[in-house]
Amino acid sequence: MNAVKHPIKRSFVFFLVPDFTMIAFATALDPLRSANRMLGYEAYSWRLASIDGKPVRASNGVECAVNTSLEEERRKMAGPDRPNMAIVCSGVNVERYQNKSAFAWLREEYNRGVAVGGLCTGAHILAAAGLLSNKRCAIHWENLPGFSEAFPKANVFADLFEIDQNIYTCAGGTAALDMMLKLIGDDFDESLVNRVCEQVLTDRVRSPTDRQRLPLRARLGVQNSKVLTIIELMEANLSEPLSLIEIADHVDLSRRQIERLFRTEMGRSPARYYLEIRLDRARHLLIQSSMPVVEVAVACGFVSASHFSKCYRELYARSPQQERVDRKQLLAA
Repeated sequence: MNAVKHPIKRSFVFFLVPDFTMIAFATALDPLRSANRMLGYEAYSWRLASIDGKPVRASNGVECAVNTSLEEERRKMAGPDRPNMAIVCSGVNVERYQNKSAFAWLREEYNRGVAVGGLCTGAHILAAAGLLSNKRCAIHWENLPGFSEAFPKANVFADLFEIDQNIYTCAGGTAALDMMLKLIGDDFDESLVNRVCEQVLTDRVRSPTDRQRLPLRARLGVQNSKVLTIIELMEANLSEPLSLIEIADHVDLSRRQIERLFRTEMGRSPARYYLEIRLDRARHLLIQSSMPVVEVAVACGFVSASHFSKCYRELYARSPQQERVDRKQLLAA
């Protein structure tokens, strides 16, 4: 007599962190609902958790009620209600989130064989919990510089999502949809994924390595392939800037030709453009990390803190120190 095949069932806990990104949360949750509808049974179940069981406010101001607290989740670990996956939902200001109780809970879940995940900036919390050493992970491009400096042992990529064994991370936004569709496809088949895609009006599951950001051509409105290649070189070499001679050798142009191209296409010299993208990275590090200003300067290719401060003030009309003070005051308001 053939054994009855039990249908796949998977349960999730979505752990909401203050200022979590609603779009990432919604695009992770709704594919599960749609899959259940297509299948005709509850293959996927979920509950929402917060530190204390109280509602959590998203970054868009909407308050979201939850089902459990972390204390309740700990009690569920040893019983039939233990989840198959615990997913951290976070967003802006994640760098200031330091809750040792949450970190310990995530480690406990992982050590008991529960998959863990992070949406948007959730990788930051997983890394702070000690779960991403030597693991591939993805995080929103805006947070990547600060994350790389804070957690050098994590293998972070500007991908849409990363799955490394039992750890799932995505860059947020609609990338959460792609990651969850990949999970549904692994559980069932491509036919179900296609039906869910039709329901949510998307035409495909993007590859994990698809771009987070628009291609440079679209983002900058630049068509010249040589200029785009030069900018890509600059963006890949921020801590140790290339000289214009080195750049010229890479693209087989003269220095004068590069100067002329940048004046025409970008309205500024290549040196000025290079400086601006280094300062933009520095601004992200000042806002997202607690790195000393001198270390931020070095990470962005400046030979001294005084030179860095001078350049920063000229571009942003305030010093790096004032940038950090202003940021702290904004968060405290």
